[in-house]
Amino acid sequence: MDDAATDFYVVEDLLQPADVEIRDRVRAFCDKEVTPRINDYWERAEFPSELVPKLAELGIAGGTIQGYGCPGMSNVAAGLVAAELARGDGSIGTFNGVHSFLAMQSIAMLGSEEQRERWLPEMARIEKIGAFGLTEPAHGSDAVGLETTARRDGDSYVLDGQKKWIGNGSIADLVLVWARGEDGAVGGYVVEKGTPGFSARVMTGKTALRAVWQAELTLDGVRVPADNRLARCTSFKDVSTVLDRTRYTVAWRALGTATGAYELALAHALRREQFGSPIAGYQLVQDKLARMLAEITTMQLMCWRLSTLADAGRMTAAMASLAKMNCAAKARTIVADARDILGGDGILLEHHVARHHADMEAVFTFEGTDSVQALIVGREITGLSAISGRRADPRSRARP
Repeated sequence: MDDAATDFYVVEDLLQPADVEIRDRVRAFCDKEVTPRINDYWERAEFPSELVPKLAELGIAGGTIQGYGCPGMSNVAAGLVAAELARGDGSIGTFNGVHSFLAMQSIAMLGSEEQRERWLPEMARIEKIGAFGLTEPAHGSDAVGLETTARRDGDSYVLDGQKKWIGNGSIADLVLVWARGEDGAVGGYVVEKGTPGFSARVMTGKTALRAVWQAELTLDGVRVPADNRLARCTSFKDVSTVLDRTRYTVAWRALGTATGAYELALAHALRREQFGSPIAGYQLVQDKLARMLAEITTMQLMCWRLSTLADAGRMTAAMASLAKMNCAAKARTIVADARDILGGDGILLEHHVARHHADMEAVFTFEGTDSVQALIVGREITGLSAISGRRADPRSRARP
């Protein structure tokens, strides 16, 4: 695919050479290893475990984390990685997003130095897989109301409760479980694989991201050592800090999914002939392609700017929410238009667009629904919380 067809405003000129190198390395991996085999896994709803060692060889796990064997890449590079993995396949992108960002960043941001040294190096090599156990059967958007409990018992904590929609939950070696302590404060607890009382059931019947497993977790008297409690997590605000810090990558993932679908639609339109001519020559198809490209271009610029703000320490939670809201909505429309351009071929997995079309529905919802992201932005610009009805804390609106 001609770069001019997907990078119309030459956004690559804004990238650092190191960021371009990482992007190209991940793109080559996806083109060689992921695209040729992912449809079979997706159709069987089976996780492609054979790709994990190959993903580890890329050296991208841990993203922006400095030290501990992590790559310490820029936020722009981390965004490009998220986009390229999603361009290849949303399930692979989700696996990496949960492991590298939610799980590893939780330990990096909220763990002690001893905890970081204990877990992050093996996670950076993907010798140990991480999961992030926040969502519960009755608490999704209002995760702050989580009901999983943790009580101190000697030199251990005992966890009881349930979690749902936990990516990597059934295959993880380390699950970050967020639970409410006896004082009402939320803490993070690392539950290691094989701990008695912990069980994970793979969720079935999904129509999106079928090649990555989400799980329902049950914690029945799960006993974890006291030093498995994240040392610097004292309240749900700390959990929110992790989510705010990682949400920008979901905007990039939406961009990657949209880009992949657009490229497939353009290539199809150029080779598919109807009524004696390539359908790319018809006005209705060109109108769709032009509008898809316009949205992709705005998404590229928004994601790049957001990540440069993150690199400068200036990204706010509302900025990340605006990007996730906008890019997910735009990408949802783009993949739908791509499916339309492919006609009947658009519902066949062999053409890949059907997979992107289905997977985008999950991206549109996870890590904050469209409506919740809009309310976060609305609170920022009005000073009024439409969720709680209270005035927002003025400190949340401050620019660093």
